[in-house]
Amino acid sequence: MKKTILCAMASMLMLSACDTKENSSATDPTLENSTRQELQTAVADRDSLLSLVNGIAECMDAIKQKENLLTTGSVGERTLDRGQIEADIAAIQQVLEQRRQQLEQLEKRLEKSNLNNAQLKKTIETLRAQIAEQNTEIENLRSSLDAANATIGNLNTTVANLNTAVDSVTNERNLAQEQAVAAQNQLNTCYYVAASGKELKEHDILKSGFLRKKKVMDGDFDKSFFTKADKRTLAYINLHSKKAKVLSNQPIGSYEIVDQNGQKVLRILDAGQFWSLSNFLVVQID
Repeated sequence: MKKTILCAMASMLMLSACDTKENSSATDPTLENSTRQELQTAVADRDSLLSLVNGIAECMDAIKQKENLLTTGSVGERTLDRGQIEADIAAIQQVLEQRRQQLEQLEKRLEKSNLNNAQLKKTIETLRAQIAEQNTEIENLRSSLDAANATIGNLNTTVANLNTAVDSVTNERNLAQEQAVAAQNQLNTCYYVAASGKELKEHDILKSGFLRKKKVMDGDFDKSFFTKADKRTLAYINLHSKKAKVLSNQPIGSYEIVDQNGQKVLRILDAGQFWSLSNFLVVQID
């Protein structure tokens, strides 16, 4: 289209210039000067039209380039900058408006010149149609960009919601794991005390009287006097005494009391059985 317009304009302007030269065969200096001025004006108008054709073609190329960028979503290794595309669209639209105004001004000038013929009017109409088409292309491009931005916004919202859901599930999982660990630790918590009979009685752990059988941990007793431990890791207890006797109801055979460096040591042989009847161990040393 661009080459067709250029060829038509060049032919039309050359014919107009030849007609002007042939009609100026008289030797009147005034007529010769007038003819020369008209030729200069015609050349200037031709250059203006050529400039408009080139400018409109450049605008069309720029629009197509932006359409390709919007379609592919990237430029080489770089991610598409949609903000820059939007700014470029506005700049192209501004240039098109300038082209339209230039075309109107040129049309008014040509109406007053000897070049105002049917071929020229057709060329101007073609340029005007191209400008209108490019404006439509820009509006379509802006609509596509708006749609893409809306889609990106929705995707960002979806990603944010998914991240929130993942965080929530992660927090719930961590909480469940913490609760499971806490429950497991609670199940494996045990207590032991190794003290003299007098100390055990003072803390209501051991109760006895005249002609009455000894009772261990009967009713309320001082739990703070016990040492807290973990069944999974407690393998032996240094009793720091030469004498020791288990008063609580730990099963026989699940433990042993041995001498070590002149001191008694309680060794747990089977933790599951040892703590099966009670989580409290009472050892009397005296």
